[in-house]
Order: sequence, then C-alpha cells, then structure tokens
Amino acid sequence: MYNIDVTIKGNPVKYKLPNPAFYEALGYDGMQDLMYRFYDEIYDSSISHFFPQDEDEFEVIKKKNSLFFIQICGGPKVYEGDAQGMNINEYMIRLHDDFSINKKARFEWLGCMENALRETDIDQDLKDDFWDYLEKFSKLTVNKFDDGSTYYAAYEAGDIVP
Repeated sequence: MYNIDVTIKGNPVKYKLPNPAFYEALGYDGMQDLMYRFYDEIYDSSISHFFPQDEDEFEVIKKKNSLFFIQICGGPKVYEGDAQGMNINEYMIRLHDDFSINKKARFEWLGCMENALRETDIDQDLKDDFWDYLEKFSKLTVNKFDDGSTYYAAYEAGDIVP
C-alpha cells in the first residue's frame, strides 16, 4: 500500500512532475489503458458522483483526463488546448475548485489509482515516482476541511521541484 499524507490547509505543497520514463515504459496506449482502468475504478467508487453518470459523457471525461496524464508524464502535448492558455498544472488545480473535495474524497481517488497501478506491469520505481507526484499534487485539489472551512490552494510555479 502506498503512503498518503494528510493535507494541511494552507501548507505549501512541493512536487515534481513524473519521470518521463513512466510514459516511455507505458507508451501512449499503455497510459490510456492505465487511465481508463483508473476511471473504471472511480465509476464504481464513493466519489463517482463527481463525474457524469451517463456512460457516454463519462467516456469523454476518461479520454480528456487521460490526455492530461499523458502530457504531464512526458508524452505529447495533447492536453494544452483544454487548459485555455493556462499552465496545465494550474488549470488542473482550478478545475477542481468547482467540487467540494475533502480528505475522504482525496483518499478514495488515490485508492482507485493505487488499484490501477497495481495491475500495471512496469518497474516499481517508476510506479513509485508517479505515485509521489499524484500523492503530493492531489493535496492541491482538496478544498473542504474537517473544520467546515474552505480553502483553495494557489498554484505557484516554484512548487514544482526540478
């Protein structure tokens, strides 16, 4: 089981982008397969209400979000158009502002990804590196806290560790 740290409201989050070797190991089709398996897990999870329940609409989301992960992992720049000129990391953070994402939802999301990663046959070090990115970056999407407060994380280019 992977480690999941608790998000602390207002704490800066330093993260590094996934090693491009992750994308190289999976390729475009392998990345898409991983992400589709992940979103199939999401569809059967307690956070499925964050996503369209219509299967055709959900397919669109799976495809679109797969493109984000393909690009962020070092693949071709297939997502930038959706980011409306914004840095794609910042865009992804702001995209989640419309949802009330709490600790439980984040843990569920990461749990779905953990299940999909377990079924992915590549070097464990590459999976660990990808997990490190997901675990840290996902903290920036949490905006609802146990004390009932809301907080929207800011995107800072300096939060990306080289």
